[in-house]
Amino acid sequence: MKLHVITDGKRTADELVSILCSIHSQADHIHVREKNRSAKEIYQIVKRLIDGGIPPKKLIINDRMDVAHSLGVGGVQLAYHSLGVSEVRKSFPDLQIGKSVHSYQEAIQAEQDGASFLLYGHVYSTMSKEHLKPRGVEELKAIASAVSIPVIAIGGITLEKTSELKNIGVKGIAVMSGIMSAKDPWKAATLYQTSRRKAGSDERKL
Repeated sequence: MKLHVITDGKRTADELVSILCSIHSQADHIHVREKNRSAKEIYQIVKRLIDGGIPPKKLIINDRMDVAHSLGVGGVQLAYHSLGVSEVRKSFPDLQIGKSVHSYQEAIQAEQDGASFLLYGHVYSTMSKEHLKPRGVEELKAIASAVSIPVIAIGGITLEKTSELKNIGVKGIAVMSGIMSAKDPWKAATLYQTSRRKAGSDERKL
C-alpha cells in the first residue's frame, strides 16, 4: 500500500511548505488540496515544494489540471465538482488522473472514463465528517475487486486500520488530519509509513 498525505487547507503557505518538505521522505504521494486558494497561489506553493526538494512526480494537485500540467507533477485529483475524467483525459492524455468516488457505480464509471486511480471514502468515522455516516469497508472491498486501477481509501484511517484495508485489496491509504494536524507531522507520517509496510509484511506471512 502507498501512503498518500492530503493537505487540509488550514495552513499558511509558509507553514504548508515547511510541513510538506519535512515529511515528504515518509510519503509516497502528497495531495495539494487547497480549495480556497487561486490557481496562481497553488502554482506558487507547488513550485516552492519542488524547489524545496520534493520530486514533482510525488505531487498530486486537487482539481487544478492546468497547474498540474504546467509543473509536470504526478497527477491531478478530481472531485465531484471538477471536470469529468473523460474530458480531462482528452485534453491532458499524459496526466495521471485520480477520481474521488463514493459508490460502486461511480468507481466503475470512473475507470471506464479513463481514471488512473480512485479515492474512496469516507471509510471510517472522522471528525471532519462527524455528521455523516461512514461508508465502511464492504463496498470498498467490492470496488477493489472489480476495478483494475488502484483504489485508495480515505477517511478516519488510524494506524490500526491499515491491516484491515490491506487485506481487502486496497492499494493505498490517504491521511489528512492524522498527519497534518499532528503535533509532530514527521513522526506521524513515519508511523503511518511503518504501519502500512508492516501490514504488507503481515499479509505475506499468511
